[in-house]
Amino acid sequence: MADRSLLRLSSTLVVIGVVLFAIVTLFHADGPANNHPVVFAEYAHSASWIPVHLLQFVFMAVLLLGLLVLPFALNVRSGALEWVGRFAAALAVAALALYGALQAVDGIALKHAAVAWTNAPKAEKATRFASAETVRWLEWGMNGYQLFTFALALILLVTVIVGTARVPRAIGYLMGLAAIPMLVESQVVGTEGFAIPLLAGTLSTVALPLMLAWSIWLLIVAWRMKEPDQPGQRPT
Repeated sequence: MADRSLLRLSSTLVVIGVVLFAIVTLFHADGPANNHPVVFAEYAHSASWIPVHLLQFVFMAVLLLGLLVLPFALNVRSGALEWVGRFAAALAVAALALYGALQAVDGIALKHAAVAWTNAPKAEKATRFASAETVRWLEWGMNGYQLFTFALALILLVTVIVGTARVPRAIGYLMGLAAIPMLVESQVVGTEGFAIPLLAGTLSTVALPLMLAWSIWLLIVAWRMKEPDQPGQRPT
């Protein structure tokens, strides 16, 4: 059966990470993301740009640590599904590393590149703008790979949940639905950047509510789970 303590820890971390990530993202400077002259000027003048991205990293780390714990909470100790769970945990670590690099590029390098462009003398404007765009394109690449890795970790966790039924399989199906917009966005960002408004920000607008739904459900299941040695305990 599933490890109740680890299951509680995992679901709690994911819920906290999703909620706080969504809240701090509300303070992210907004604008026409693919209109670089306009949006770079906005980034340059944003006083909260660096701290917001730092907090995004912290809360994404909490979320991904929750995913890292989940395969161990499901307590699969043999067979192919054990290895699937291990790969899911490894992908959660990789997604965290990629997100840290992404936030360093987006939250620090792009900010300073945008400031340098806005403050540059006229003769240097074109060069500084080209440098800022290069940083932006690097952000696209890292964003695409991070989303893909995150989604793949979810898909592997879905496989373990559905394959073992240690928790309700419907939780796994919701998790799988959360992975779909991430996969789509990972491909769009890598090829078009943030050019398609309906798809840009899919992680926040579609995937995060689904993440919150399955993690809250999992948290309820974990807190209602009885100790294995209690009378009347049924195997799950």
